[in-house]
Amino acid sequence: MPLYEYYCEPCNGIYEAIRQMREASDPVPCPECSLDGARIMSTFSAFTMRDGYPRRIPDKGTFWHMGKEVKHRAKRMKNWTHPELAEPKSTPRPTKGDVRTARDKAVVQASDARYRDRWGIDEQGFRTVKAKKKKPQRKVVK
Repeated sequence: MPLYEYYCEPCNGIYEAIRQMREASDPVPCPECSLDGARIMSTFSAFTMRDGYPRRIPDKGTFWHMGKEVKHRAKRMKNWTHPELAEPKSTPRPTKGDVRTARDKAVVQASDARYRDRWGIDEQGFRTVKAKKKKPQRKVVK
């Protein structure tokens, strides 16, 4: 049941009463002078605790870091930067030498693969199924 506040004019007092919602607007007798008091609008600040921190209601389930909203609490930070807010490091652009080396390596691997396929040898130097000789089955005479 909710808690409501009431005001008593004769004794100038504010008091609280726990009542059902359907009886909220009905007057309640004052605990000091026993006269009926009218209900007043009360203000309140609602919050809940989650992960050890007070949270506002309604709670979207997010956290705040340095004034910005984040989805998860930071477990490890570097230079006070939240992992979700840090800009990702860009990958360095390959140089002309790196591109040429990668192309030459691909050409050598392709020619090596053709050579090994021709002779039936895999990358470790073992014979492949293609190169293995199959023994003919012996006929058994009874």
